[in-house]
Amino acid sequence: MNIGVIGTGNMGTILIEAFLDSGAVKADQLVITNRTLAKAFAIQRAHPGMAVVADAAEVVKQSSLVFLCVKPLDIHPLLQQLAPHWTKEHCLVSITSPISVKQLETAVPCQVVRAIPSITNRALSGSILITIGSRCSADCRQTIDDLLRRIASPVYIDEAITRVASDISSCGPAFFSYLLQRFIDAAAAKTAITKEQATMLVTDMIIGFAELMKQNLYTLPTLQEKVCVKGGITGEGIAVLEQRLDGVFEEVLAKTHEKFQEDVEKVKQQFS
Repeated sequence: MNIGVIGTGNMGTILIEAFLDSGAVKADQLVITNRTLAKAFAIQRAHPGMAVVADAAEVVKQSSLVFLCVKPLDIHPLLQQLAPHWTKEHCLVSITSPISVKQLETAVPCQVVRAIPSITNRALSGSILITIGSRCSADCRQTIDDLLRRIASPVYIDEAITRVASDISSCGPAFFSYLLQRFIDAAAAKTAITKEQATMLVTDMIIGFAELMKQNLYTLPTLQEKVCVKGGITGEGIAVLEQRLDGVFEEVLAKTHEKFQEDVEKVKQQFS
């Protein structure tokens, strides 16, 4: 089975490299293209054997499973352009959150899945958020699950929680990366530690933290209880965080949902 990837930007490239690194897909099973073909050829040079084709139509012709990794507002025009090439046997996988599987199904005759990845999938870890279209066969569902399970933990979600689930699994790494960088910067600014030393310690800390969670040694609350001894130094730091972070994540979610709704309204006009 050939797997097509239309769009080799950040997330398209992450999926390609994760599929290859996991062994889920061989290079000669991949057919890829990009608006700027030089980007696709750069991936091909790193992974000889995959096919780079001139346009999206050729990807659809040569593949039975097609990942659509382009910007939300580019999807509807592209689907219209590709209309003559889809068959009922194709499975289209869109990775963008503002467009629902129902909307996609109005534009194509094939089976449709939405799979929202995370940068953590590059390390064959984290979650990938999946919503299955109404036309998907049992075989298609199994194929998608088997493939994506090689690079992530598939989490099947309803449309209603698409944004907040994406905020946690997809935006979360950037949010917490920002917080960790601020922690590093503050440590270097206020003490004698260098940024390099602080970065090393933070990196080791976050990897160890992840291992504690992965091995189910602690929950988030019990970990805090273990570290935050009553009357101790950690407790003083937590008190500051409780005061300063009150309402912060609620505001973050409000902003992401506001932007998401703007995108939803824009694509709704295209699909109406």
